[in-house]
Amino acid sequence: MRTVDDHLSDILRTVRTLAPLEVDLDQALGTTLAEEVTSPVPLPSFDNSAMDGYAVRAEDLATVPAKLQVLGDIAAGAGRTLAVGPGTAVRIMTGAPVPPGADTVIPVEWTDGGTVEVRIDRQAPEGNAIRRAGEDVSAGQAVLPVGTPIGPAQLGILAGVGRRRVLVRPRPRVVVISTGAELVEPGAPLEAGQLWESNSYTLAAAVQQAGGEGYRAGIVADDPARFLDQLDAQLLRADAVITSGGVSMGAYEPVKEALSPLGTVRFERVAMQPGMPQGFGVVGQDQIPIFALPGNPVSSFVSFMLFVRPALLKMRGLAAGPPYSVRGVTTAPLRSPQGRRSYLRAVLGHDGAVTPVRGQGSHQLAALASANALIAVPEDVTELPEGSNVEVIPL
Repeated sequence: MRTVDDHLSDILRTVRTLAPLEVDLDQALGTTLAEEVTSPVPLPSFDNSAMDGYAVRAEDLATVPAKLQVLGDIAAGAGRTLAVGPGTAVRIMTGAPVPPGADTVIPVEWTDGGTVEVRIDRQAPEGNAIRRAGEDVSAGQAVLPVGTPIGPAQLGILAGVGRRRVLVRPRPRVVVISTGAELVEPGAPLEAGQLWESNSYTLAAAVQQAGGEGYRAGIVADDPARFLDQLDAQLLRADAVITSGGVSMGAYEPVKEALSPLGTVRFERVAMQPGMPQGFGVVGQDQIPIFALPGNPVSSFVSFMLFVRPALLKMRGLAAGPPYSVRGVTTAPLRSPQGRRSYLRAVLGHDGAVTPVRGQGSHQLAALASANALIAVPEDVTELPEGSNVEVIPL
């Protein structure tokens, strides 16, 4: 059997980072920046008021209360302003340009709110409540480096520096195909020997959560020819393909039977539990990566977290490697088979305590749904007492 680390290394050597493309900001969420973005102007581009109040000269408030003549109003977006001289003030709104002559802004709460003459009851130093030009970003300054994942805040600064389009690495398009003659769509009536299909929903959602675009391609029965037809039809829209089921050692394994003759997909046993049978390779003219995962629900999901998610990170242009893990202390004794790395479903608390859930079978989807972490038990460890320090992969 191959080790988990060797299998992941082969995957990351094979998977390619997606080529960059230019998109509108509306389509940029969840992508990865493929260019350095700089600001063509300082931000803010002019001195402006941080609050509603009065623009004045600080020296006119040497003695308070002070009464000043109000020359008029300046609203946000005003193209021209009023100059402030000795003994005068201008009523100013948040975001409005600070007028010439003024060097401080007095909040309206410190005044009587006058519109012709205003009484100011408190002093303020020069620069009070003024946002200076360039205090956030200077002209020509880089605001986002290459490789930045684009979220809401990043979209905000892209728009803030005037970008309408941006060069990014897109979200990987991943097609999920479930196999098995026993599977039917949720909502359909069950006949003898049938199960509602769940893996494609789990895996497509996991793709979305990992920054990709997940597409369910339906169920294929245990027929290698039909599987190949479905695969060929899906390659046109896929940057990667995930299959579940059909990769074990028994009969009626359509994925293995269909892909093995191609010579570009390798099927092997990986020293892990759950998820020992694994397949990986490339298919089609464009060498699309295909992850052939086992069909048991927990095996399929754990395999995704260990192998597919890191590959999607690389495709997005992000750092990729083994899943992020923390240290925890188990609240119960653990058992693990010799020679295999176990991934036990568990609940990780804020205090670092980690409790295995009831039901560790690879078919027990309800137990997986109650977990928020995996305890990784090394290949050479078969037993751990309660209170042991363990590696934990948060889900």
